[in-house]
Parts: sequence; structure tokens; C-alpha cells
Amino acid sequence: MAHPDFNSFPPFEVLTPADQRLPFVFNSPHSGRQYPKSFLNASRLDETSIRRSEDAHVDDLFSGVVTLGAPLLRAHFPRAYLDVNREPYELDPKMFDGRLPSYANVRSIRVAGGLGTVARIVSENHEIYKHRLPVSEALQRIEDIYKPYHSTLRRLLAQTHVTFGYAVLIDCHSMPSTVKTQSGEARPDFVLGDRYGTSCSVDLMNFAYETLTGLGYRVCRNKPYAGGFITEHYGRPNSGLHALQVEINRGLYLNEGDQTLHSGFNRLRDDLVHFARELTAMPDATLPAGAIAAE
Repeated sequence: MAHPDFNSFPPFEVLTPADQRLPFVFNSPHSGRQYPKSFLNASRLDETSIRRSEDAHVDDLFSGVVTLGAPLLRAHFPRAYLDVNREPYELDPKMFDGRLPSYANVRSIRVAGGLGTVARIVSENHEIYKHRLPVSEALQRIEDIYKPYHSTLRRLLAQTHVTFGYAVLIDCHSMPSTVKTQSGEARPDFVLGDRYGTSCSVDLMNFAYETLTGLGYRVCRNKPYAGGFITEHYGRPNSGLHALQVEINRGLYLNEGDQTLHSGFNRLRDDLVHFARELTAMPDATLPAGAIAAE
């Protein structure tokens, strides 16, 4: 049963090719831009400010993969409302009226930073809510949206693994362009994350890096983003499940002040189709297969 905030449209969807020809699944968990009225009414932020943590239009940038023969799972719910790239119960007790369940992870670094499963802030420490939320609201979002989302992602990966002998998850994200790195340099165009070599084959990481640099982009590995919960949780290369996170610099395609697209969008979208085509044409021998252990 859908959450009542999403009665008029689905919280997420799978764009499915007529025939899945590739052992790849693409995922865009943070590009949702359907903001429920009840959520906006509970927020102290205006409709532009609340979108600052959104991976705006990343699902559109990668939509060409469906034509190539790979499914794309994309969220319609916004990241500020619910973050599926977290453990299911990373919750800040200070945000809620009522007692959180004993199994909630209330002490993670992400919770401390205000970016738990139900976030307290959007980027630059802007508080989202006017008042505390009922605990029941957080738990309902998790039951009605988070768990079905991950069930869908697991099903896509399992079906792909059965069909092809292995599965590759490309987790698609974007990052602000204005934040400086620790070295003081501007952010790169792309950051590839494989949890420091643990979530996918080294050949997949190297091939992705070489393809993007070959297109003229500046690319970094694992810094400042090594991959979140999804990359870590689903990346089990010894079992034939490979997960690679791709972070795109929003300045390449977006006016970040008002979230509108600029002229770089079309070129980047075309380059990402080329990137996906090259990536999905990798020899099978470079992506070891394996049996999926029961969860």
C-alpha cells in the first residue's frame, strides 16, 4: 500500500527496456522531484531551497540506458523526504515526538550530520522542518516507500544475475559544484566510488575511469565520495554483484540557484549514453560471476 503522500503518483518507477540485453541495472535514488503538499507545509524552507540536496535530473541524464537494454530505477519521492541511500533506520531522536524503536541506529555519523534516513537538513545546514515529526510518520515512510524501493532493486539485480550470470549496479548521483576539496581545488567533473576497491571489480572501476577521462572529463576515485549504503550493501563482487557509484558535478548541466537546466545538459546526456554503451560492452571475463548468497 502506497504512502498517503503519494496517492496521486507512484513514489518510484522502473523504466524497463522491451528486452533486457545487458547485465546492468542503473539506479537514480536521489533525483525525485515530487514534493508532497503535506511535506512542504511541514517545512520551514521554500520550494527552491528545499531542493538543494536533490540530484536534479540525474534520471533524465541516464534515461538513454533503457534504449541500450538496461533497466533504470528512479525515485519520484525527494531525498529531503526520504533517503534510500541510508540504512533503513538511521534516525535522529531529536527530530521526533515519541520513542524510536530499539533497533534504530541513532548514533551514525550521517545522523549526527543531519542526513539520516529521514533527513533533518538539506545542504548547507538548512533545517527542513518547523516542528518535530511523529515517530509514526518516519516509520510509515520506511515501511511504505523505503522497503518497497529496496525490494524492487534487489529483484532487478537478482533477475539480472540469473539471466546473465552476474549483475552490475550503476548508482547514479550528482554533487554541488561550488564546494572545495580538501586540497582547495574545485570539484572534479565526476567522482567514481567503489568503497575503496571492495564493491566491484577493479576492471570495472578502471574502465569507467578511462572512458570518462577519454571524453575529456576530470575524474577522481573515491574522494570525496566512495559510495553510500547502496554501493556498500549491494556490491559483492565475489558473488557476481558489482556496484559502482557515479557522482556528476551539477555545474556541468544545471543552474544550481534555481535548478534549471543550461546548455550543457544535452552534451552531457549524450556523453553519458556513450559512457554507458562503452561500459556495458566490457568483456564478460573482466566481471567475475558468482552465486548470490541468501540475504
